Amino acid sequence: MRHMHARALAGAGLLLACLWAAPLPAAQPLEPAAALERSEAAIGRATGDHRLTGADGRPLALADLRGRPLAVSLVYTSCSSVCPVTTERLKQAVALARNALGTDAFGVLTLGFDARNDTPQRLRAFAAGHEIAADPAWQVASASPAVLAALLDELGFSYAAAAGGFEHVAQTTILDAEGRVYRQVYGDDFPDQVFVEPLKELVFGRTTRAFTPSALADRLRFLCTVYDPRTGRYRTDYAIYIGIGAGGLSLALMAWVIVRMWRGNRRFARAGAGS
Repeated sequence: MRHMHARALAGAGLLLACLWAAPLPAAQPLEPAAALERSEAAIGRATGDHRLTGADGRPLALADLRGRPLAVSLVYTSCSSVCPVTTERLKQAVALARNALGTDAFGVLTLGFDARNDTPQRLRAFAAGHEIAADPAWQVASASPAVLAALLDELGFSYAAAAGGFEHVAQTTILDAEGRVYRQVYGDDFPDQVFVEPLKELVFGRTTRAFTPSALADRLRFLCTVYDPRTGRYRTDYAIYIGIGAGGLSLALMAWVIVRMWRGNRRFARAGAGS
């Protein structure tokens, strides 16, 4: 087993890894700059209604996971180095994001890209080993070579056979509720905010889409859910709520004063006209 960290590109911290011990034919190595460019070019791209195979051996339609944001972690189950570390790091980030955004705010999919070896049995062992098997919002799946080729292309995921293993991008892709690629997260030790902030934007919305009580409440939660570097956790900043409330009260008082003055001037004008 061997793995290597590529140079940081565009601040992304792109990570390449050789993760499979079975001998494979030699191939062109993965070029970090091209892999990053391909990954970033996928942002905004829609994913299809692909048929996956879950850890229980049953079909799993990717479309069934829509309706809320989805974090897709690309691994394969034979790995004993980077993929396990990435999955454990993802578990920490998922727990933090759920605490900040809500338990059911988003889903997670660990997708095994090694169609030949990522069998349901190995998927179950992988899920059990990382203690995610009992999580109803965390799916573990693989698919046929044709389905994987199409889906990985949509996700902008790069991998290549190498002497003694695979080189691939350590990539977690965040999809929006409609299945479009929204953000890419790279590496096996990404900062919490790099993972949580895109989900926060998707869950609460960056802009108020409608002036309904629910939409306005989500906008307030978006503004008031902040990362605290002292604790390494997200928290609700009630000072922002207080500031918004005070500002609203000030506007209301100002409007009341203006209306009172306008009414007073109208009465004065009428009295002057009648004299």
